[in-house]
Amino acid sequence: MKRTIATALALLCLVPVSAQADSVAITAPSAILMEKSTGTILYEQEAHAQYEPASVTKVMTLLLVMEAIDSGALNWDDTVTASAYACSMGGSQIWLKENEQMSVRDMVKAVAVASANDCAVALAEHIAGSETAFVERMNERAAQLGMEHTVFHNCTGLPAQGHVSCAYDIALMSRELIVRHPEIRDYTTIWMDTLRDGQFQLSNTNRLIFYYEGATGLKTGSTDSALYCLSATAERDGMELIAVVMHAPTSNDRFESAKALLNYGFAGWALTPVYPDQAIRPVPVLLGKQDTVQPVPQRDCVLLMEKSKSGSVTTEISLAENVTAPVEAGQKLGEITVYVDGEQADIIDLVAPDAVERLTTGSIFRNLLDRLFLQG
Repeated sequence: MKRTIATALALLCLVPVSAQADSVAITAPSAILMEKSTGTILYEQEAHAQYEPASVTKVMTLLLVMEAIDSGALNWDDTVTASAYACSMGGSQIWLKENEQMSVRDMVKAVAVASANDCAVALAEHIAGSETAFVERMNERAAQLGMEHTVFHNCTGLPAQGHVSCAYDIALMSRELIVRHPEIRDYTTIWMDTLRDGQFQLSNTNRLIFYYEGATGLKTGSTDSALYCLSATAERDGMELIAVVMHAPTSNDRFESAKALLNYGFAGWALTPVYPDQAIRPVPVLLGKQDTVQPVPQRDCVLLMEKSKSGSVTTEISLAENVTAPVEAGQKLGEITVYVDGEQADIIDLVAPDAVERLTTGSIFRNLLDRLFLQG
């Protein structure tokens, strides 16, 4: 049964938790801690205050790149040619030369590991024709994600009047990136690597990758006006957390603040899978080519629970007495209701895993004859 319930595309249910239950020792003025699977906020401090996001902007740039790859508009092995404009970015870069060519794969690596502004712009131009057109897509995507306090003016995070975001919005786009595109970890977890056939050294700007257990990414950022920002992700025991820190006074402060948030989350919460308390009986099928259909849960149920307040989890199953063929794959046959300490936490549909065809008139007649002969 556990194998039946486990699915790769689990939609997770949620036990409400307090976002400000305890204080966390952070020195940044704005921060948030979010659990990836449910999107639950475990802690926040001035999370909607607007600040310049610096290179954390590139989380959205990477999200659009990954979506272009998924849609087929872009391929990992495509060749990107650097324009004079892309090469003029300054700041963090790999010093692309005009007309230098590099694969999408290597440019994504440069953006994710070394925060390369030149590669970010080159990718944006390759996808949308110009950075301006790409930035329009960034703002459209931000609106779709509910990022109400974010306005992008470039794809790099270099200082620009009105280019702002907030910790909550950054957590939203970070979650979208790691939930929808987990392969980005192949790049955000690199500590050191090379480009240009080993001639150019890369070192990750996110030092949590080196020393924090379970670190999976995601993106650093800093400018004189933005100060020090970070979207940090880490996974332990099947639970991945997103810690966003904005406007920290020093680089060390942003890493220590993110570490404190992650430690707080891992110490206090856990994801608990829920399974039925009893076996799920087959449902009889009337006029079907098979007599019964075995219901299965449509999705997983995983409760996000405070370790200190883990309650009693129970389930209740309700099923149709029977169903008439034809039965469609995915057709609802019943429900599992999940309770925590007697209070309803979620309802999961029980569905048919496969279709059951209806008997033809001839088949029904033959079945009747078979039964008569057997009785005789």
